Amino acid sequence: MDNFKAVYKILKALEASMDLEAANVDMFNAEKLGVSQNRWNRYIEMMYDVGYIKGIQITKYVDGTTMVDCDDIEITLKGLEYLQENSIMQKIYKAAKGVKDITPGM
Repeated sequence: MDNFKAVYKILKALEASMDLEAANVDMFNAEKLGVSQNRWNRYIEMMYDVGYIKGIQITKYVDGTTMVDCDDIEITLKGLEYLQENSIMQKIYKAAKGVKDITPGM
C-alpha cells in the first residue's frame, strides 16, 4: 500500500471514531492496511512526531524493536487539517483528470 494512502486511512478512521469513547485500532491496524507491524509502527510514530495524532506511548528497546501503545490515540486539529487539504487535492486531481479525459489533444 502507498505510504500516504495508509496515513490517510489511519487518520480517516481516527476522524470517524471521534464520536466514540475510544478509537478502535482494529479498523486501521497493520493487518487491515496490509503492511508489516514495523511499518505500521513507523507510520504511527511519524504521525505523532508531526502532530497529526496524540495519546500514544512509544517504547524503543535496546534490541531495536519498538512498541507502540495506542490505547488513547486521537486525531489532532493538525490531523484534521491534513485530511481536509488532502481531500481538496483529491478533488482537484479528479477534476483535472476529467478535463484531460474529455479534451482532445491534452
